[in-house]
Amino acid sequence: MWEFYMPTDVFFGEKILEKKGSIIDILGKRALVVTGKSSSKKNGSLDDLRKLLNETGISYEIFDEVEENPSFDNVMKAVERYRNDSFDFVVGLGGGSPMDFAKAVAVLLKEKDLSVEDLYDREKVKHWLPVVEIPTTAGTGSEVTPYSILTDPEGNKRGCTLMFPVYAFLDPGYTYFMSDKLALSTGVDALSHAVEGFLSRKSTPPSDALAIEAMKIIHRNLPKAIEGNREARKKMFVASCLAGMVIAQTGTTLAHALGYPLTVEKGIKHGKATGMVLPFVMEVMKEEIPEKVTTVNHIFGGSLLRFLKELGLYEKVTVSSEELEKWVEKGSKAKHLTNTPGTFTPEKIRNIYREALGV
Repeated sequence: MWEFYMPTDVFFGEKILEKKGSIIDILGKRALVVTGKSSSKKNGSLDDLRKLLNETGISYEIFDEVEENPSFDNVMKAVERYRNDSFDFVVGLGGGSPMDFAKAVAVLLKEKDLSVEDLYDREKVKHWLPVVEIPTTAGTGSEVTPYSILTDPEGNKRGCTLMFPVYAFLDPGYTYFMSDKLALSTGVDALSHAVEGFLSRKSTPPSDALAIEAMKIIHRNLPKAIEGNREARKKMFVASCLAGMVIAQTGTTLAHALGYPLTVEKGIKHGKATGMVLPFVMEVMKEEIPEKVTTVNHIFGGSLLRFLKELGLYEKVTVSSEELEKWVEKGSKAKHLTNTPGTFTPEKIRNIYREALGV
């Protein structure tokens, strides 16, 4: 038995806001736009959105203080600022951080008695403002998932399941402004979503079909996208969206959980951190699903690890024995283990980190 649910209406193409954006008028006449400090200004997406909102007669406020890997405090800063305002919908503009942030704020501006911690209790999350997502990086796929990843006061990255966006507008032109480093990290994030979704215990026939197509697109296009090839970046944007649809069904695996400390404590970009551990997590997955692991390696030219090394993904990371043991303990308790084929003992998790980080 399986289910496939993906209700987000996705619009894709150059100048897509100009061509199709007026449909958001149905959501109401006042919007809160959440975005980062600079990228949406540099790539032109904020100007395009302002133009759309002005032309459709939608009044709006802009919160442009979303942090990378937004914290609980960052979310509450926006909620407190706009608690007494009245919005009809929320727009997330940018990479995964603003899009995840938009979902959290959409709940807390509707359910005003809830805290950020309450977002992790599905029984408490009953109502929310509609969400529109406009991604500007080809990586997270958050525009087609119900997930919001936030950093708690203890520094832990934690995901909650909230709502699917109503509309997603994907203009590949925005991704042309990404640096080569960002194209690598976000591209490997999309790769990780496709691979992990394919290998997840929750995978289904339709999610596998999407995952395989996404992996093939990424294998052909990520190296060229990193170099700035515009056609390759356009195709990576498609792959990122497909991979988002995959994890919306399957969730992610232990590779994501093991990558989180590298991001929070060592400052390694999320996609890069996940990609660094992924091939070594796959080695343990072989115990349970050898055929699927072989399929992934085959798609990536025989070896996913070699493909990632050739992209220049890996770097030596200095990790103390205390840090390593703390990460092993966290990984051993991660809820992602439920989705992950194979038996992951503390010793196996320790070895994954050692191999991935050269420690």
